[in-house]
Amino acid sequence: MRKVNWAQVGKVTEPGRYMFRFGFVIVTADDLAIWQKYPEASFTLLPMFSSGPQEEYKLGAFDLSGGGS
Repeated sequence: MRKVNWAQVGKVTEPGRYMFRFGFVIVTADDLAIWQKYPEASFTLLPMFSSGPQEEYKLGAFDLSGGGS
């Protein structure tokens, strides 16, 4: 499973849809709240249905030990 940390998505500060290396990552206000409290947390990327050429992912379960790939 792919994981991503806050630094890997550019330490975004607003919820939204962000371009990433292999598609788009959707970051919610709740995701940001976790990163603000635990900056080293990494989230599992969950693929979403995508009708376009780029994949889309939302953030799933998070791990406080870091380990983003």
